[in-house]
Amino acid sequence: MNAPESPDLESSDLESSDLKSRSASTYEATAPHFDAPALSFWDRFGARTVDRARVGAGDRVLDACSGTGASAIPAALAAGPTGTVLGIDLSEPALALGRAKADARGLRNVELRVGDIEHADLPSGSFDCVQCVFGVFFLPDIVAGTRRLWDLVAPGGRLAITVWGPNLFEPASSALWEALAAERAEPATRWEPWSRVTTPFELSVLLRESAPNARDVTVEPEAHRHPLTQPDDWWDIVLGTGYRVALDHLSDDQRASVRTRILATLRTESIDQINADVVYSVAHKPHAQ
Repeated sequence: MNAPESPDLESSDLESSDLKSRSASTYEATAPHFDAPALSFWDRFGARTVDRARVGAGDRVLDACSGTGASAIPAALAAGPTGTVLGIDLSEPALALGRAKADARGLRNVELRVGDIEHADLPSGSFDCVQCVFGVFFLPDIVAGTRRLWDLVAPGGRLAITVWGPNLFEPASSALWEALAAERAEPATRWEPWSRVTTPFELSVLLRESAPNARDVTVEPEAHRHPLTQPDDWWDIVLGTGYRVALDHLSDDQRASVRTRILATLRTESIDQINADVVYSVAHKPHAQ
């Protein structure tokens, strides 16, 4: 059997030209829907990443691409009052929601800050754990961006990266594209940056290229089916994730028609769960010699 070819992790012209700005504007728009009950997977996988990274009391944690704090808040709870968590994201509206959640829990060891993780003014080796949950694929050059995250890990520390697996949110995502096509409203280019790294092999290659001295690297997929309690749950997910980009160019009437078509498909085909597979990874930096 031939070995699989190495994935192309370099940025395309489209990705490098507008990926960050488009990501920021998209997740500013999704913020009001980001924490809807239908999107409970953010909290599930955020907490699972923190557990796998073994964040413990006193740890200094960097949470890259924090969103509304789905991984930053469990990290703050695990690090305790003697630890610190710094979360960085491009979207201020999302971070504002995260700050409110942290305040509601009485957490004083977490700071959520607007910024570009690749250009943040942070010293090398200043964090015991650097974690990035569903964010690394927004970096125009994934290898260079991940290398920067690795640089921020202290000797003996960990880098934890979690990405979506293949076929994200199927079969409901296909229902979205079919509804757009039926309305003659499908965008010229599909914006799905999460598809850039979706398999254990691809994530392993990314870590090998960006953290060549890593030790005790684990890369593990986890199968998960996310329930839809009602068809409208899928519409909430579309509005609260990057799939929202597919609706940006539509008029209000077109958007209403697309929604009607999607919900009809989900009811007709009795779609009550969607694919939400993920791939977790943790890489350990050697102790200083």
